[in-house]
Amino acid sequence: MNASYLYVIGFSLALVAAAASAQQYKWKDARGRWVYGDVPPAGVKVEPLKRPPSTPVPPVKSAGSEDGAKAGAKSSKPLTAAEKEMEFRRRIKEAQESASKKAQEDKIARETKENCDLAREQERTLASGQRISRVDTKGERYYMDDAQRAQELAKARTSVDQWCK
Repeated sequence: MNASYLYVIGFSLALVAAAASAQQYKWKDARGRWVYGDVPPAGVKVEPLKRPPSTPVPPVKSAGSEDGAKAGAKSSKPLTAAEKEMEFRRRIKEAQESASKKAQEDKIARETKENCDLAREQERTLASGQRISRVDTKGERYYMDDAQRAQELAKARTSVDQWCK
């Protein structure tokens, strides 16, 4: 196993253990509604809640509809450790995908800027009027004439338009 995988498992187990051992409180907010949590705000009267039993208590079946009971139980039922772990892994995966996407966008932006800078430099060089030499396929140096310079300048301006939007 690689170290990052073990780190993720250790971190998630620590979160689950911390959440399971936290003392829970209830208090009334400014609107008079009951609020439940493990960190009450300062200046309010809090009531500590009893810790849940270590073994789960089986739910009591009511005479109501079974579908309604399932829907209500699912929304108010706390997540199990396995569900919390799956949710944590999903968030980690989303964060990694987001970071990867941002890195790819940054790379493309950097390359576009470099291409823009090179195109502008080529345009400035060709527009300066200085003599420009090139090397042919035989390795011999030759100087560009005015027609070649105009053609290269048109290409450079096209590149500037393409890369420097």
